[in-house]
Amino acid sequence: MTKEQFTAQVLECEDMLYKVAMGMLRNDADAEDAIQTAILRAFEKLPSLKDDAYFCTWLTRILINTCKSRLRQQKPTQPLAGHEKTSASPQEEVEVRAAVEALPLKLRQVTILYYSLDFTTPEIAAILRIPKGTVLSRLDKARRLLRLDLE
Repeated sequence: MTKEQFTAQVLECEDMLYKVAMGMLRNDADAEDAIQTAILRAFEKLPSLKDDAYFCTWLTRILINTCKSRLRQQKPTQPLAGHEKTSASPQEEVEVRAAVEALPLKLRQVTILYYSLDFTTPEIAAILRIPKGTVLSRLDKARRLLRLDLE
């Protein structure tokens, strides 16, 4: 893969990367730093990419690991700022966003990947390197917690 192809692939994944980083870090500056770090790491490890068709999944995995490292170093301080547009009222959007933010990290990750970024459960399993059943159980638990919180 050439530098130009790498750049084009990164640009295709840009919105998704931002949503993943914001969903995990909840801070615009931290999210941007994590994305830049992940892109640099991806470029350095480009020879380890086995199939170019899975570039975005591979880069997302690198970004998630980068975000986890940042979370270990410091706690997030700002609320999630979403870019998704829904048909819900602004008040409902705020309530749902707050409920998702309140989820534990593992549940928040699968929720954002599944509902905001439209990844399938097998893709999420590959990104997070967990069994598909674990993805399904985390989604189920997240739904139950969200239902309780939003009622």
